[in-house]
Amino acid sequence: MTHEPDPRRWKALAVSLTAGFMGLLDVSIVNVALPSMQAGLHASSGGIRWVVSGYALAFGLVLVTGGRLGDAFGRRNMFLGALAAFVVTSALAGAAPNETTLVIARLAQGVAAGMLTPQNTGLIQDLFRGAERGRAFGMFGAVVGISTAVGPILGGAIIAAFGAQDGWRWVFYVNVPIGVLAFALALRLLPRSEKKRLRLRSEIDFAGIVLLAIAVLGVLLPVVESDNHGLARLWWLFPVALVFGAAFARWEHRVSRRGRTPLLDTRLFTGTPGYAAGAAVGALYFCGFAGIWLVFAMYFQQGLGYSPLQSGLSVTPFALGSAVSAAVAGRLVPRFGRLLTVTGLAVVALGLLVVALLAELVPPAASGWAFALPLLFAGVGGGMVISPNTTLTLECVPVRMAGVAGGALQTGQRIGTAIGTAVLASVFGAVVGAGLAYPVALTVALCCAAAMTCGALALAIAELRARRQRASVEEREKREAEASAADVQRG
Repeated sequence: MTHEPDPRRWKALAVSLTAGFMGLLDVSIVNVALPSMQAGLHASSGGIRWVVSGYALAFGLVLVTGGRLGDAFGRRNMFLGALAAFVVTSALAGAAPNETTLVIARLAQGVAAGMLTPQNTGLIQDLFRGAERGRAFGMFGAVVGISTAVGPILGGAIIAAFGAQDGWRWVFYVNVPIGVLAFALALRLLPRSEKKRLRLRSEIDFAGIVLLAIAVLGVLLPVVESDNHGLARLWWLFPVALVFGAAFARWEHRVSRRGRTPLLDTRLFTGTPGYAAGAAVGALYFCGFAGIWLVFAMYFQQGLGYSPLQSGLSVTPFALGSAVSAAVAGRLVPRFGRLLTVTGLAVVALGLLVVALLAELVPPAASGWAFALPLLFAGVGGGMVISPNTTLTLECVPVRMAGVAGGALQTGQRIGTAIGTAVLASVFGAVVGAGLAYPVALTVALCCAAAMTCGALALAIAELRARRQRASVEEREKREAEASAADVQRG
């Protein structure tokens, strides 16, 4: 059956990416507003920490479930419901009268964002084919990269505009008018899903949801609590996560064998070419990539006395480079394939190592300007990683599984983000705590980030070789089939 492209697909993509941008942005935008929140609500440091950690935790817990619900009941329905919930919870967070209300609102907001995000990759799989899909994923990759990098900049600008006392409330309120407009446009532009009868028992694997949630929680909770001695107190959750992760894999295999619909079909990893390797590359890259923003914020604000806005502006070159290259790289995926990811990872690692070297050679007062060019260079590499890797990882995924596949991919990235942020911040803090200078701490942390990026590079090179082998086998089989057909015709 030929695919008839939706004439409104690019407008629909713009709306869905706008909503997705808000959800991803809220992972990092609140970091610079934490002192303002604590002062305005007279909150404890532990409670304020959960404003960030609770959102990230809830976000990561529901991604796969959100993708599965979108596959089962229609991505338009899930998108609209999750977006409405995100707008409402953003308003509740902004209006919170006390610490407890704010933390609860942030947990609910994280759930809404986690349900919303996988609908983006699912909609791209539904609406686009061929080279257009690469371009669409290029735009999606740009959104992921930019939202991570510009959060501190926008947060600092909002605090500067609305004041330190109540400026933090507008970090949440800004989502409301944008979300309402996106909802109205989504009602008009998103394609209507085929109506399905809601058969929750047969469509939704509740046991799988519980097993996966406990496994993800066991990994994320100690990590997000790492700055409160979480690794020492909650280390026992890692073996619990391992046990429940293994139980989840066995359960999903059993559900598939019985002919029912699993939460996460294990054949995504065992029978879908490139999916497992691409998911691993994304998770390991986010370990190194996402953690550097907190390290830079600590270096510029604590070490050099920069304001939140100045600190955010200092890392803007990475965001600019990433935005431009992600959009271009998305168009080049059909031509260069996995080679783009390999090149991008090498460029990111090299850029981070140059910044690490400059931190030792350049006077701290000049570091903001000195870092600009290598950060731009690293950002160009980063844009060549996220969108091509997403496209290549999902290219062989059946459309009916697009939502859950995107959710699983994003879950790996969220886990990578949490682990990388905790590890790099801990390394930075340990070096400073040992009495060494802030530039030394930055150098050590960035070298760790570059090492993680090189790990992702090694996986990407292995996948590049595997793809070439698969292409060689397919080409040989094609020639043999053509030769056999020619023999039949001659006979």
